[in-house]
Amino acid sequence: MDSGSVVLLAGVALTVGVFIGTSGIGGVLLIPVLVHPVGLSVHHAVATALASFLFIGSAGTWLFARRGSLEWQLIWPVCAGAAFAGYIGARFAAQIEARPLALVIGLLIIGASVLILRPPPVLAPRGVRAPRRERLVLGGVGLTAGFGSGLSGAGGPIFSVPLMIALGFPPLATVGAAQGLQIVAALSGSAANLQAGAINAHALALIVVFQLAGLVAGVRLAHALSSAALRQVAAWLCVGAGVLMVFRAV
Repeated sequence: MDSGSVVLLAGVALTVGVFIGTSGIGGVLLIPVLVHPVGLSVHHAVATALASFLFIGSAGTWLFARRGSLEWQLIWPVCAGAAFAGYIGARFAAQIEARPLALVIGLLIIGASVLILRPPPVLAPRGVRAPRRERLVLGGVGLTAGFGSGLSGAGGPIFSVPLMIALGFPPLATVGAAQGLQIVAALSGSAANLQAGAINAHALALIVVFQLAGLVAGVRLAHALSSAALRQVAAWLCVGAGVLMVFRAV
């Protein structure tokens, strides 16, 4: 990487850390930068971005737990679903050619971002659902988010956050659950990516350092301010990243 690419990647990683701490989403912004101008292949960019979420998810979970903002009854079912699906998604991605994979990732990102910007109507108030049914719903969210994360490298929260908010879960608790989800999805998907030798260690180290710095600031903002505005900004940035990937793939 040249100095310009290093500065750009560091700045994007710092921004991603802030967005993940406040809204749970934003990791997908890493992928276009890792491809252009850093120069990684799509497969290596996806794998490297996904691996970084293991570190930022661990730190985010700890920071939210310190503030008493984690609802473990939400986290466990989501993580259980993601544990299996992340590996499958990453294995599936490894079988797709670079251009179709970039197109699929771009379309997934745009779809998830639009859902964040304009969530569907709440399907059922949280208090109405039976606990067992709620666990099944959360497990389905985890399966969807885990597979999407492993396939795209975008991080599970871009899929889980809009789904959980649309289903009536509190925004702060949803962002807290997203931190734990990142750990499981990253572990599961990275197991497949390590087998394929697709993780770039140098880019990963740079990303993690700046992501963690941004995360600390983001978590403070999440507990001090409404995260709705930052979630909207992150969603629009993700739409732009998705459009860019689709444009380059076609």
